[in-house]
Order: sequence, then C-alpha cells, then structure tokens
Amino acid sequence: MARDGKADSDQDRRFRAMVLLATFASLRWGEVSALRRMDVDLAARTVRVRVAFAERSSGGLLLGPPKSKAGRRTVGLPESIIPILKEHMATYVQDEPGALVFPGAKGGPIRRSGFNTRTRWVDVVKDMGLSGLHFHDLRHTGNMLAAASGAGLKDLMARMGHDNVRAAMIYQHAVRGADKVITDAIDQQLKQRDEGDDGALAPVG
Repeated sequence: MARDGKADSDQDRRFRAMVLLATFASLRWGEVSALRRMDVDLAARTVRVRVAFAERSSGGLLLGPPKSKAGRRTVGLPESIIPILKEHMATYVQDEPGALVFPGAKGGPIRRSGFNTRTRWVDVVKDMGLSGLHFHDLRHTGNMLAAASGAGLKDLMARMGHDNVRAAMIYQHAVRGADKVITDAIDQQLKQRDEGDDGALAPVG
C-alpha cells in the first residue's frame, strides 16, 4: 500500500487479473475465487468454470457446483487480457494443476472481505468516481459487452451461465435501450444541422 493511504498498483497486481477475468469472462465472485490453474487455458484463451465457493451464514466457505446448472461452462477470453493473465499465473500461482489462481493471504481461498480490505476497494472505486461500485457489477459489465456483440440468446445464456432466457433478455433489452439513446443523440445532431442549413441537410464527410 502506498504511503498516501491509497492502493499501490504494483503491490496489488494479482487483483488486476481477478478484476479482468470477472469482467471479461462474466464470472461471479464464487466462480472466479474457486478457479484452479487447470481451469485456465491461456493457449486456447479459455477459462473453465467447474465449481464455485459459497459463503455460509456461519462464515465458512462451501465449495460446490455453480449457482445454476448452466454455470458449468467454458468461456472465451479476449486476447487483450492474456498477457496480464500470463504474468499473474507465472508470478502468483503455484505450479500444481489444482493450485488456486487467486489464493488468500495464507494460501487458502480468498474471501470477499479479504479482497475488499487488501485492495481498499471502497476507496479505490470512490477515487475513480465510481462510488458504490460492487465486485458483482464487473460481471454485469461483461454481460452488457456480450449482449452488445449481437450474440443470440442461447449463446448469451451459455456465456453468462444462465438457465433461463429472461436473464439474458434483460441485457439484450438494456443494450437496445443504450442504442436508442445513441440514435436519439445522432438524430438531434442531424436536426440541428438541418435547421442550420435552412432545411437542407448538408452531406457529412
């Protein structure tokens, strides 16, 4: 941690990989925290979700199947994040196939509270102007990006790990809503240009 009290990116580089995976592979906290070395195939650019951690009310961690039946899945990874994942695997992950990709301070599973404390998550996102951002919002971002690709419902459901169509449709509708905002803004600009040219729309470009 830096002397000014802010998170030191050099010390917290292991969490950079975690954030990128949660975002661009649309992983839930329990899924990303349960990943093992054998689940990450950087050559094929995929991550395999087999199990997930769930925190009990008593505070213990329970390792079991993902949240939904469709949770067991293999997700493709963008080429842009592969170098960061390679660095992480070489620096922080033990060689055994069953080694945790994101271990806690003592080598066991990392807890959400431990992650928040070590990264100073609340302060960092506030400094970024994103107060109130939760780790789960990273998955939402990934889902929105997937929906914006124009993929069909079945493909979206497979990537997100959803059993029902409704969840995937929510993201599709959200993207369409965002597109409408963009379309309306373009339309407004065209109207202003049209009015400025006394009713004659000038060619663009």
